[in-house]
Amino acid sequence: MLALMKACHPGPTLVVTAAGCALAIVVGRGVVGTLIVGAAVLAGQLSIGWSNDWIDRVRDHASRRADKPLADGSVAPRAVALAAFAALALCVPLSLAAGVLAGVVHLVAVACGWAYNLRLKRSGLSPLPFAVAFGLLPAFVTLGLPDRPWPAWWAPVAGALLGMGAHFTNVIPDLDDDLGQGVRGLPHRLGPAAARVGAATLLVAASVVIALAPEDRGGAITVAGLVAVGLALAGGLIAARRSVRQAALGVTVAVALIDMVMFVAQGGSLV
Repeated sequence: MLALMKACHPGPTLVVTAAGCALAIVVGRGVVGTLIVGAAVLAGQLSIGWSNDWIDRVRDHASRRADKPLADGSVAPRAVALAAFAALALCVPLSLAAGVLAGVVHLVAVACGWAYNLRLKRSGLSPLPFAVAFGLLPAFVTLGLPDRPWPAWWAPVAGALLGMGAHFTNVIPDLDDDLGQGVRGLPHRLGPAAARVGAATLLVAASVVIALAPEDRGGAITVAGLVAVGLALAGGLIAARRSVRQAALGVTVAVALIDMVMFVAQGGSLV
């Protein structure tokens, strides 16, 4: 069971689920609505995480990925495949329980994750499913409200930037292994240095949109977030004297987390 849970990409799964729940709370979805949003997002993310490891099991085994349970044989491929499809099947009614239009939007986002796993991760369009899926998350939350409003324009834009930044950040540590296995997404085609710059640029752009685009700019939390982003970038420049790769990864992860906090803090401006 522990190996199965490790194969679902627990870190990203929990972060995205927590973000969906937090947005549901701040827009006023209530207890039941928030639980439905959280359950739907969790099921979708579990299906994406498990399918990713199941689809990549041969490449991960060839690369001797110690962090992948399917690569070291600690969990059976059949178990992971069944878990992925079970989570996907469960995601459908849970998504629609949030409202038909909201549910369809969320299922499109989940389909983007599967499309990435199946094909797009090996193409120059690899950031596209992240842009669409993360951009649609605020819409899934707001479309479940009684009057079914679309979110303010800045939320899908910031979500798309965050999603693409997360994609770049996630693949940077594995660029060499991925290239050896024939995976050539956009970050791989750009190369390590350009991929690091791309990740930081996307996440900083998300910071600016989240901080400045909403009419209610979030007050002290937004100011603190921008200051924190600036400090993270400054710290990265200092740390880069020792290791450019580790500094870049640390900065992008830090900025991504700051952006998520700022995004949730701006949740009252979503509609």
